[in-house]
Amino acid sequence: MRNLEKDIYVMRKNLDGGLLHAMNAFLKVIDSGSFTAAAEQMELTTAQVSRLISELEGRLGTKLLQRSTRQHALTEIGESYAEQCRQVLAMVEEAEAQAMGMATKPQGRLRVLSMASFGHHYLAPMMAEFCQTYPDLTVEYRTSQNVPDLLGKGIDVSLYLTESLADSRFVARRIGTIFSVLCASPAYLEKHGEPQSLDDLQQHACLRLVNPSITPQWHLTSENSCSYQIDINGPLIADTPELLLDVVQQDMGIALLPTFSSIDAIRTGRLRRILPAWRSPDIGVYTLLPSRDFVDVKTRTWLEWVKQHVSPKIQQDTDYFL
Repeated sequence: MRNLEKDIYVMRKNLDGGLLHAMNAFLKVIDSGSFTAAAEQMELTTAQVSRLISELEGRLGTKLLQRSTRQHALTEIGESYAEQCRQVLAMVEEAEAQAMGMATKPQGRLRVLSMASFGHHYLAPMMAEFCQTYPDLTVEYRTSQNVPDLLGKGIDVSLYLTESLADSRFVARRIGTIFSVLCASPAYLEKHGEPQSLDDLQQHACLRLVNPSITPQWHLTSENSCSYQIDINGPLIADTPELLLDVVQQDMGIALLPTFSSIDAIRTGRLRRILPAWRSPDIGVYTLLPSRDFVDVKTRTWLEWVKQHVSPKIQQDTDYFL
C-alpha cells in the first residue's frame, strides 16, 4: 500500500507542470509579495518562477504584472485574472480530493506557526505523538509573536492569541479561551507587602508583557464584570511570558501572566496569585487559515488533532483559576 501511495504521489507531481502550474506560480508571487518567496514555496528557482509568469503572459498576449528590479504590481487585467485563477485552482484541488476520497492519508509538508510560549506549553507535549501517528507528514514548526503572515510565508495554519481578532483576511476558528492573572513570588510579597487593592499596584514593581496581541496597559476585570485600567511602571518589558515568568520567580516584582505560563509555578508555590478577584479580559485562542474555500487533508487532520488534544487542555488550565 505504501508503494502504491508513493507512485500516486509521483504521478501527481509529474502532472503539476503546464498551465495550472503557471497559474499557481502567478498567485504565489502575488500572495507572497516577491518572486523569491514564491520560488521558495514552490521549491523552484527565482528564474524559473519568472519564466513561468512570462510564458503565461505570452500565452495570454497581455501583461499581468508590471515589474521593476525591486517591485511588481498587478495590472488591471492581472487583478481580474488572479481572481479567476483562484477559483480554477480551488476547483481542481477540491475535485482531486473528492476523487481520491476523504480517507486519503495526510502527506507532504505541513507548515505550522504558533506564538512561542503557547506552543511550548500546549503543542510541544503532543508533537511527537502527532508525527508518529502520521508518518507521511513532515511538520515544519515555526514561532512568532506577531500577527502571522500566512500567505507571505506559505503557512498552512497558525495558532494565535488575541483579545480581539479584527483581521478578516484569515479564516479563524476559536479553539479555546485563556486569561492572565496577577502573580508574584512569596519572597517578593514578604519583603514589599501584598497589594490589597488595585490602587496598591502603583507602589510596586510591575513587569509588563507587551506584544501585538496585548495592550501595554493592564486591563483588568472582576467577577462581577467591573473593569479597571492601570498604567504601570516597572523595570522590565518583554514580548514573551517565559522571560517574565523567570524574572518574577527571582523576586523582581508583580506580573500579569497568561494562565498557561503561570499555572505550574502557582501550583507548586513558586508564585502566589494576588488580588484573585481580578484578571485580564478573556483572550481568544484561534487557529488561522489562509482565506480559501478548500482546506487540504493534512491541514484538516491537524485541526482535528488540535481540537481533540489541545482544546481540552486549555479548558482544564482555565478551570483551575475559576
